[in-house]
Amino acid sequence: MTVPNFARIYDWLLGGKDNFAADREAGQRLLAAVPGASRAARANRAFLGRAVRFLAEEAGIRQFLDIGTGLPTQGNVHEMAQAADPQARVVYCDNDPMVIVHANALLADNLSVAASQADLRNPDFLFALPGTRALIDTSQPLAVLLVAVLHFLPDSDDPWALVERIKRQLAPGSYVVISHVTGDGIPAEAARAAAKVYEKASAPGVARSRAEIARFFTGLELVEPGLVEVSAWRPPPLDQRPRPTLFYAGVGRKPLPGSPANASSQVSCVIGTECQ
Repeated sequence: MTVPNFARIYDWLLGGKDNFAADREAGQRLLAAVPGASRAARANRAFLGRAVRFLAEEAGIRQFLDIGTGLPTQGNVHEMAQAADPQARVVYCDNDPMVIVHANALLADNLSVAASQADLRNPDFLFALPGTRALIDTSQPLAVLLVAVLHFLPDSDDPWALVERIKRQLAPGSYVVISHVTGDGIPAEAARAAAKVYEKASAPGVARSRAEIARFFTGLELVEPGLVEVSAWRPPPLDQRPRPTLFYAGVGRKPLPGSPANASSQVSCVIGTECQ
């Protein structure tokens, strides 16, 4: 309770109540360094909703693996996925036991959803968990959600290699959804101050450049509009306002066998402002 927890800080930024004084104090220091952090957290949550609805309603995905899910809040993945198909299956994974306790309480009566304690640093274990295997069929397309979690892995953990290991588990036609904090849109001093907030928290925070975040999508076909500021990923028609870039976000699809997409077209789609 006395150590700031990144899931609870995020909950506080979203206006939630599952947080303690240490989390609120850390959140206030984060807002002092980056005043737009709360707005960015809400924008990131809204991106998750748009991405899940796209996958469920347009791409026909019926199984979701949400890694680093964080504390339950309004508009959870299973609620949005099952609005499209009540039989859609969702597995939530997080390394925080508090998150799993909250999730299991929420999901007690839903047989198509499960929550398991697992760490992104061990994706093979995560996929082998009985709770995962009971609901997720890796021989069929699925969506892996890595929303606001990869920036809690330092470079020493080689998060790019971990994402590659996840991709290898996926059937062609599967999707990977990523959002990630960046320092591209804020002064260096503010980025350093924000990083200090997480130094004494449950996990460090690492802001990465757009090019570094683009590497996570290597080998995937990016869904339009590509890798963009989180609010710019398929925004509602009446909400086209430019915002400071604190998160980049994108959705990538594992190519089907014989897909005409090649490495050069995928890279240009990632690095460019929009998919061509």
